[in-house]
Amino acid sequence: MNEQITYLLSAAAIRERTNKLYELTKEGKTNFELHEEKLPEVASYVLDVIKDNYPTLEIPFHSRWGHFQVGSIDRNSKLDEKLSSVDPIEKARTKLDLVITSVLLDAGAGPTWSFDEDGTKFNRSEGLGVASWHMFMNGAFSSSDALKADATTLQSITGSDIEKAFQVSDSNPLVGVDGRASLLCALGKCIASKPEVFKDGRPGNIIDHMIATKGMKFEAEDLLKAVLYNFGDIWPSRINVDGINLGDVWNHPLLGEKDDLNSLVPFHKLSQWLTYSLVEPIEEAGVVVHSASKMTGLAEYRNGGLLIDTGLISLRDNSLMDVAHKPDSNVIIEWRALTIVMLDKIADIVRDTLGFSNEDFPLAKVLEGGTWWAGRKAAKAKREDSSPPLKLDSDGTVF
Repeated sequence: MNEQITYLLSAAAIRERTNKLYELTKEGKTNFELHEEKLPEVASYVLDVIKDNYPTLEIPFHSRWGHFQVGSIDRNSKLDEKLSSVDPIEKARTKLDLVITSVLLDAGAGPTWSFDEDGTKFNRSEGLGVASWHMFMNGAFSSSDALKADATTLQSITGSDIEKAFQVSDSNPLVGVDGRASLLCALGKCIASKPEVFKDGRPGNIIDHMIATKGMKFEAEDLLKAVLYNFGDIWPSRINVDGINLGDVWNHPLLGEKDDLNSLVPFHKLSQWLTYSLVEPIEEAGVVVHSASKMTGLAEYRNGGLLIDTGLISLRDNSLMDVAHKPDSNVIIEWRALTIVMLDKIADIVRDTLGFSNEDFPLAKVLEGGTWWAGRKAAKAKREDSSPPLKLDSDGTVF
Protein backbone atom coordinates (compact mmCIF):
# COMPACT_ATOMS: atom_id res chain seq x y z
CA MET A 1 0.00 0.00 0.00
CA ASN A 2 1.15 3.55 -0.81
CA GLU A 3 3.05 4.96 2.21
CA GLN A 4 1.08 8.20 2.05
CA ILE A 5 -2.19 6.26 2.23
CA THR A 6 -0.92 4.26 5.19
CA TYR A 7 -0.03 7.56 6.84
CA LEU A 8 -3.46 9.12 6.22
CA LEU A 9 -5.06 6.07 7.84
CA SER A 10 -3.31 6.74 11.16
CA ALA A 11 -3.87 8.65 14.38
CA ALA A 12 -0.51 10.39 13.89
CA ALA A 13 -1.74 11.91 10.62
CA ILE A 14 -4.89 13.21 12.32
CA ARG A 15 -2.82 15.09 14.90
CA GLU A 16 -0.22 16.39 12.45
CA ARG A 17 -2.59 17.58 9.72
CA THR A 18 -5.07 19.17 12.14
CA ASN A 19 -2.16 20.94 13.84
CA LYS A 20 -1.29 22.53 10.49
CA LEU A 21 -4.74 24.13 10.36
CA TYR A 22 -4.32 25.18 13.99
CA GLU A 23 -1.06 26.97 13.08
CA LEU A 24 -2.77 28.64 10.10
CA THR A 25 -5.53 29.77 12.45
CA LYS A 26 -2.95 31.37 14.74
CA GLU A 27 -1.68 33.22 11.65
CA GLY A 28 -5.19 34.55 10.96
CA LYS A 29 -5.66 32.56 7.75
CA THR A 30 -8.76 30.47 8.56
CA ASN A 31 -12.36 31.26 9.45
CA PHE A 32 -11.66 31.05 13.19
CA GLU A 33 -9.95 33.01 15.93
CA LEU A 34 -8.34 31.37 18.96
CA HIS A 35 -8.80 32.51 22.55
CA GLU A 36 -6.42 30.16 24.28
CA GLU A 37 -6.32 32.28 27.41
CA LYS A 38 -9.63 30.57 28.16
CA LEU A 39 -8.11 27.08 28.17
CA PRO A 40 -7.78 26.87 32.00
CA GLU A 41 -11.38 28.02 32.40
CA VAL A 42 -12.69 25.50 29.86
CA ALA A 43 -10.60 22.69 31.38
CA SER A 44 -12.03 23.58 34.80
CA TYR A 45 -15.56 23.39 33.33
CA VAL A 46 -14.75 19.94 31.95
CA LEU A 47 -13.27 18.85 35.29
CA ASP A 48 -16.46 19.84 37.08
CA VAL A 49 -18.47 17.72 34.65
CA ILE A 50 -16.09 14.78 35.13
CA LYS A 51 -16.43 14.95 38.91
CA ASP A 52 -20.23 15.16 38.64
CA ASN A 53 -20.43 12.22 36.24
CA TYR A 54 -17.72 10.02 37.79
CA PRO A 55 -16.92 11.09 41.40
CA THR A 56 -14.59 8.09 41.86
CA LEU A 57 -12.85 8.83 38.53
CA GLU A 58 -13.48 5.23 37.45
CA ILE A 59 -14.30 6.19 33.89
CA PRO A 60 -14.92 3.78 31.00
CA PHE A 61 -13.87 4.55 27.45
CA HIS A 62 -16.08 6.92 25.52
CA SER A 63 -18.04 4.37 23.53
CA ARG A 64 -21.45 3.20 22.42
CA TRP A 65 -21.88 0.99 25.46
CA GLY A 66 -22.77 3.85 27.77
CA HIS A 67 -25.69 4.81 25.54
CA PHE A 68 -27.23 1.36 26.00
CA GLN A 69 -27.56 2.13 29.73
CA VAL A 70 -29.55 5.36 29.44
CA GLY A 71 -32.55 5.79 31.71
CA SER A 72 -30.90 3.73 34.46
CA ILE A 73 -31.83 0.56 32.54
CA ASP A 74 -29.08 -2.06 32.47
CA ARG A 75 -29.62 -3.29 28.92
CA ASN A 76 -26.06 -4.63 28.76
CA SER A 77 -26.81 -7.10 31.54
CA LYS A 78 -29.94 -8.21 29.68
CA LEU A 79 -27.73 -9.06 26.72
CA ASP A 80 -25.20 -10.81 28.98
CA GLU A 81 -27.98 -13.01 30.37
CA LYS A 82 -28.90 -14.16 26.88
CA LEU A 83 -25.24 -14.94 26.17
CA SER A 84 -24.49 -16.72 29.45
CA SER A 85 -24.10 -20.15 27.83
CA VAL A 86 -21.76 -19.23 24.96
CA ASP A 87 -17.95 -19.17 25.02
CA PRO A 88 -16.09 -15.85 25.52
CA ILE A 89 -15.12 -15.37 21.86
CA GLU A 90 -18.66 -16.01 20.60
CA LYS A 91 -19.99 -13.65 23.26
CA ALA A 92 -17.56 -11.02 21.99
CA ARG A 93 -18.60 -11.62 18.36
CA THR A 94 -22.24 -11.00 19.28
CA LYS A 95 -21.45 -7.84 21.21
CA LEU A 96 -19.32 -6.62 18.32
CA ASP A 97 -22.14 -7.36 15.87
CA LEU A 98 -24.37 -5.18 18.04
CA VAL A 99 -22.01 -2.29 18.62
CA ILE A 100 -20.74 -2.07 15.03
CA THR A 101 -24.25 -1.81 13.59
CA SER A 102 -25.24 0.60 16.34
CA VAL A 103 -22.29 2.94 15.76
CA LEU A 104 -23.08 3.10 12.05
CA LEU A 105 -26.58 4.27 12.98
CA ASP A 106 -25.26 6.94 15.35
CA ALA A 107 -24.84 10.08 13.24
CA GLY A 108 -26.77 13.14 14.45
CA ALA A 109 -30.49 12.50 14.81
CA GLY A 110 -31.65 16.10 14.50
CA PRO A 111 -33.32 18.22 17.18
CA THR A 112 -36.86 16.77 17.16
CA TRP A 113 -36.53 12.98 16.80
CA SER A 114 -36.99 10.67 19.80
CA PHE A 115 -37.47 6.96 20.52
CA ASP A 116 -40.26 5.83 22.83
CA GLU A 117 -39.34 2.84 24.99
CA ASP A 118 -42.27 1.74 27.12
CA GLY A 119 -43.47 5.30 27.62
CA THR A 120 -40.07 6.90 28.16
CA LYS A 121 -38.61 8.97 25.34
CA PHE A 122 -34.91 9.13 24.53
CA ASN A 123 -33.43 11.44 21.92
CA ARG A 124 -30.15 12.19 20.17
CA SER A 125 -27.28 9.70 20.63
CA GLU A 126 -28.88 7.88 23.56
CA GLY A 127 -32.14 7.49 21.67
CA LEU A 128 -30.30 6.19 18.62
CA GLY A 129 -28.44 3.77 20.89
CA VAL A 130 -31.63 2.42 22.48
CA ALA A 131 -33.40 2.17 19.11
CA SER A 132 -30.49 0.32 17.50
CA TRP A 133 -30.19 -1.97 20.54
CA HIS A 134 -33.84 -3.00 20.14
CA MET A 135 -33.41 -3.38 16.38
CA PHE A 136 -30.52 -5.80 16.96
CA MET A 137 -32.26 -7.68 19.79
CA ASN A 138 -35.33 -8.10 17.56
CA GLY A 139 -33.24 -9.91 14.95
CA ALA A 140 -33.37 -7.22 12.28
CA PHE A 141 -29.78 -7.83 11.15
CA SER A 142 -29.81 -11.65 11.04
CA SER A 143 -31.43 -14.19 8.75
CA SER A 144 -31.02 -17.06 11.22
CA ASP A 145 -30.25 -15.93 14.73
CA ALA A 146 -31.70 -12.95 16.58
CA LEU A 147 -28.40 -12.19 18.28
CA LYS A 148 -26.24 -11.87 15.19
CA ALA A 149 -25.64 -9.60 12.24
CA ASP A 150 -24.85 -11.19 8.89
CA ALA A 151 -23.71 -9.86 5.55
CA THR A 152 -26.75 -11.08 3.61
CA THR A 153 -29.33 -9.43 5.86
CA LEU A 154 -27.34 -6.21 6.24
CA GLN A 155 -27.29 -5.81 2.46
CA SER A 156 -31.08 -5.91 2.39
CA ILE A 157 -31.67 -3.14 4.94
CA THR A 158 -33.75 -0.26 3.55
CA GLY A 159 -34.68 3.21 4.68
CA SER A 160 -38.14 1.86 5.46
CA ASP A 161 -36.60 -0.69 7.85
CA ILE A 162 -34.82 2.14 9.66
CA GLU A 163 -37.97 4.26 9.78
CA LYS A 164 -39.98 1.40 11.28
CA ALA A 165 -37.38 0.42 13.90
CA PHE A 166 -36.66 4.03 14.84
CA GLN A 167 -40.34 5.09 14.99
CA VAL A 168 -39.87 7.71 12.28
CA SER A 169 -42.94 9.66 11.15
CA ASP A 170 -43.86 13.09 9.82
CA SER A 171 -44.07 14.29 13.41
CA ASN A 172 -40.93 12.40 14.47
CA PRO A 173 -38.40 13.00 11.64
CA LEU A 174 -34.93 11.49 11.74
CA VAL A 175 -32.05 13.09 9.84
CA GLY A 176 -30.25 10.96 7.26
CA VAL A 177 -32.44 7.84 7.18
CA ASP A 178 -31.29 6.77 3.73
CA GLY A 179 -27.67 7.47 4.62
CA ARG A 180 -27.93 5.17 7.63
CA ALA A 181 -29.52 2.38 5.60
CA SER A 182 -26.84 2.80 2.94
CA LEU A 183 -24.10 2.42 5.55
CA LEU A 184 -25.57 -0.86 6.79
CA CYS A 185 -25.92 -2.15 3.23
CA ALA A 186 -22.35 -1.11 2.55
CA LEU A 187 -21.26 -2.90 5.73
CA GLY A 188 -22.89 -6.09 4.45
CA LYS A 189 -21.20 -5.79 1.05
CA CYS A 190 -17.86 -5.04 2.68
CA ILE A 191 -18.05 -8.12 4.90
CA ALA A 192 -19.14 -10.34 2.04
CA SER A 193 -16.16 -9.18 -0.04
CA LYS A 194 -13.60 -10.07 2.65
CA PRO A 195 -14.19 -13.73 3.63
CA GLU A 196 -10.56 -14.00 4.72
CA VAL A 197 -11.32 -11.47 7.49
CA PHE A 198 -15.02 -12.09 8.15
CA LYS A 199 -15.06 -15.86 7.76
CA ASP A 200 -18.60 -16.31 9.13
CA GLY A 201 -19.95 -13.26 7.33
CA ARG A 202 -20.31 -11.32 10.58
CA PRO A 203 -18.89 -7.92 11.51
CA GLY A 204 -18.01 -9.41 14.89
CA ASN A 205 -15.43 -11.64 13.17
CA ILE A 206 -13.07 -8.67 13.52
CA ILE A 207 -12.02 -10.22 16.85
CA ASP A 208 -11.00 -13.45 15.08
CA HIS A 209 -8.97 -11.41 12.60
CA MET A 210 -7.22 -9.45 15.35
CA ILE A 211 -6.31 -12.58 17.32
CA ALA A 212 -5.10 -14.33 14.16
CA THR A 213 -2.91 -11.41 13.08
CA LYS A 214 -1.89 -9.77 16.37
CA GLY A 215 -2.39 -12.40 19.08
CA MET A 216 -3.99 -11.83 22.47
CA LYS A 217 -2.30 -8.46 23.08
CA PHE A 218 -2.13 -5.45 20.77
CA GLU A 219 -2.35 -1.66 20.66
CA ALA A 220 -5.60 0.27 20.30
CA GLU A 221 -4.18 1.79 17.12
CA ASP A 222 -3.72 -1.72 15.68
CA LEU A 223 -7.45 -2.10 16.13
CA LEU A 224 -8.07 1.31 14.53
CA LYS A 225 -5.98 0.31 11.51
CA ALA A 226 -7.97 -2.92 11.18
CA VAL A 227 -11.19 -0.91 11.30
CA LEU A 228 -9.94 1.59 8.71
CA TYR A 229 -8.61 -1.09 6.34
CA ASN A 230 -11.39 -3.66 6.70
CA PHE A 231 -14.43 -1.41 7.10
CA GLY A 232 -13.19 1.46 4.92
CA ASP A 233 -15.32 0.38 1.94
CA ILE A 234 -18.53 1.20 3.79
CA TRP A 235 -18.07 4.97 3.74
CA PRO A 236 -19.42 7.08 0.88
CA SER A 237 -16.75 7.38 -1.78
CA ARG A 238 -15.32 10.86 -1.30
CA ILE A 239 -11.58 10.61 -1.88
CA ASN A 240 -10.07 7.46 -3.40
CA VAL A 241 -6.35 6.95 -3.89
CA ASP A 242 -5.02 3.84 -5.63
CA GLY A 243 -8.43 2.21 -5.18
CA ILE A 244 -8.49 2.90 -1.42
CA ASN A 245 -11.49 4.78 -0.02
CA LEU A 246 -9.96 7.12 2.55
CA GLY A 247 -13.27 7.75 4.33
CA ASP A 248 -13.42 10.71 6.73
CA VAL A 249 -10.59 12.60 5.00
CA TRP A 250 -11.02 16.04 3.42
CA ASN A 251 -9.17 18.46 1.20
CA HIS A 252 -8.39 21.93 2.54
CA PRO A 253 -7.18 24.45 -0.07
CA LEU A 254 -4.80 26.16 2.37
CA LEU A 255 -2.79 22.94 2.45
CA GLY A 256 -2.66 22.31 -1.29
CA GLU A 257 -4.57 21.47 -4.46
CA LYS A 258 -7.12 18.65 -4.49
CA ASP A 259 -4.77 16.22 -6.21
CA ASP A 260 -2.04 16.85 -3.61
CA LEU A 261 -2.15 14.29 -0.80
CA ASN A 262 -0.53 16.90 1.47
CA SER A 263 -3.79 18.87 1.28
CA LEU A 264 -5.78 16.11 2.95
CA VAL A 265 -6.93 16.32 6.57
CA PRO A 266 -8.03 13.03 8.18
CA PHE A 267 -10.43 12.81 11.13
CA HIS A 268 -11.78 9.23 11.07
CA LYS A 269 -14.39 10.22 13.61
CA LEU A 270 -16.80 7.29 13.26
CA SER A 271 -13.93 4.82 12.80
CA GLN A 272 -12.32 5.97 16.05
CA TRP A 273 -15.68 6.01 17.83
CA LEU A 274 -16.18 2.48 16.54
CA THR A 275 -12.69 1.44 17.67
CA TYR A 276 -13.27 2.79 21.17
CA SER A 277 -16.55 0.84 21.23
CA LEU A 278 -14.85 -2.42 20.21
CA VAL A 279 -12.34 -2.39 23.06
CA GLU A 280 -14.66 -3.42 25.90
CA PRO A 281 -16.11 -6.64 24.38
CA ILE A 282 -12.69 -7.63 23.03
CA GLU A 283 -11.11 -7.22 26.46
CA GLU A 284 -13.98 -9.15 28.06
CA ALA A 285 -12.86 -12.07 25.88
CA GLY A 286 -9.43 -12.03 27.54
CA VAL A 287 -7.56 -9.96 24.95
CA VAL A 288 -5.36 -7.06 26.13
CA VAL A 289 -5.78 -3.77 24.21
CA HIS A 290 -3.22 -1.18 25.30
CA SER A 291 -1.71 2.21 24.33
CA ALA A 292 -5.09 3.89 23.83
CA SER A 293 -3.32 7.20 24.48
CA LYS A 294 -2.12 7.22 20.85
CA MET A 295 -5.69 7.65 19.61
CA THR A 296 -7.15 11.14 19.16
CA GLY A 297 -10.28 12.92 20.25
CA LEU A 298 -13.42 12.81 18.14
CA ALA A 299 -14.08 15.67 15.72
CA GLU A 300 -17.84 15.88 16.18
CA TYR A 301 -20.31 18.56 17.13
CA ARG A 302 -20.44 18.01 20.91
CA ASN A 303 -16.70 18.35 21.40
CA GLY A 304 -16.50 21.03 18.74
CA GLY A 305 -19.53 22.80 20.14
CA LEU A 306 -17.83 23.01 23.53
CA LEU A 307 -15.06 25.11 21.99
CA ILE A 308 -17.44 27.62 20.40
CA ASP A 309 -19.96 27.77 23.24
CA THR A 310 -17.26 28.43 25.85
CA GLY A 311 -15.54 31.05 23.68
CA LEU A 312 -12.32 29.09 23.25
CA ILE A 313 -12.65 29.63 19.51
CA SER A 314 -14.88 32.00 17.54
CA LEU A 315 -15.77 32.69 13.94
CA ARG A 316 -14.29 35.77 12.30
CA ASP A 317 -17.56 36.22 10.39
CA ASN A 318 -20.58 35.60 12.61
CA SER A 319 -22.90 35.41 9.59
CA LEU A 320 -21.50 31.91 9.08
CA MET A 321 -23.58 30.90 12.12
CA ASP A 322 -26.76 31.48 10.13
CA VAL A 323 -26.24 29.07 7.22
CA ALA A 324 -25.92 25.28 7.05
CA HIS A 325 -22.49 23.88 6.19
CA LYS A 326 -21.61 20.64 4.44
CA PRO A 327 -18.85 18.39 5.87
CA ASP A 328 -16.48 19.31 3.01
CA SER A 329 -16.76 23.07 3.61
CA ASN A 330 -13.65 24.88 4.82
CA VAL A 331 -15.38 26.12 7.96
CA ILE A 332 -16.36 22.61 9.06
CA ILE A 333 -12.94 21.14 8.28
CA GLU A 334 -11.30 23.94 10.28
CA TRP A 335 -13.75 23.54 13.16
CA ARG A 336 -13.11 19.83 13.33
CA ALA A 337 -9.34 20.33 13.13
CA LEU A 338 -9.36 22.81 16.00
CA THR A 339 -11.50 20.36 17.95
CA ILE A 340 -8.79 17.68 17.70
CA VAL A 341 -6.04 20.08 18.76
CA MET A 342 -7.97 21.68 21.61
CA LEU A 343 -9.13 18.33 23.00
CA ASP A 344 -5.48 17.39 23.43
CA LYS A 345 -4.78 20.67 25.21
CA ILE A 346 -7.81 20.33 27.49
CA ALA A 347 -6.90 16.72 28.24
CA ASP A 348 -3.36 17.70 29.23
CA ILE A 349 -4.69 20.19 31.80
CA VAL A 350 -7.24 17.68 33.09
CA ARG A 351 -4.61 14.98 33.52
CA ASP A 352 -2.15 17.35 35.19
CA THR A 353 -4.83 18.49 37.63
CA LEU A 354 -5.88 14.93 38.48
CA GLY A 355 -2.32 13.56 38.54
CA PHE A 356 -2.77 10.95 35.78
CA SER A 357 -0.49 9.91 32.93
CA ASN A 358 -1.59 9.71 29.29
CA GLU A 359 -1.78 5.93 29.48
CA ASP A 360 -3.76 5.91 32.74
CA PHE A 361 -6.18 8.57 31.53
CA PRO A 362 -6.30 8.48 27.71
CA LEU A 363 -8.50 10.75 25.65
CA ALA A 364 -11.16 8.04 25.54
CA LYS A 365 -11.72 8.69 29.26
CA VAL A 366 -11.48 12.48 28.99
CA LEU A 367 -14.15 12.36 26.27
CA GLU A 368 -16.46 10.09 28.24
CA GLY A 369 -15.91 11.75 31.58
CA GLY A 370 -16.12 15.29 30.47
CA THR A 371 -15.75 16.94 27.08
CA TRP A 372 -18.67 15.26 25.30
CA TRP A 373 -21.01 15.85 28.23
CA ALA A 374 -19.61 19.35 28.80
CA GLY A 375 -20.36 20.09 25.15
CA ARG A 376 -23.95 19.01 25.61
CA LYS A 377 -24.26 21.00 28.86
CA ALA A 378 -22.86 24.13 27.21
CA ALA A 379 -25.20 23.69 24.22
CA LYS A 380 -28.22 23.38 26.51
CA ALA A 381 -27.24 26.55 28.31
CA LYS A 382 -27.02 28.43 25.01
CA ARG A 383 -29.89 26.89 23.05
CA GLU A 384 -33.08 25.30 24.30
CA ASP A 385 -32.91 22.44 21.78
CA SER A 386 -29.23 21.69 22.62
CA SER A 387 -28.37 21.94 18.93
CA PRO A 388 -24.77 22.50 17.83
CA PRO A 389 -23.62 26.13 17.50
CA LEU A 390 -22.97 25.69 13.77
CA LYS A 391 -25.72 24.49 11.46
CA LEU A 392 -24.80 21.20 9.78
CA ASP A 393 -25.94 19.89 6.41
CA SER A 394 -25.09 16.27 7.18
CA ASP A 395 -25.89 13.09 5.26
CA GLY A 396 -25.84 10.98 8.42
CA THR A 397 -22.39 9.49 7.78
CA VAL A 398 -20.04 12.06 9.36
CA PHE A 399 -21.51 13.53 12.54
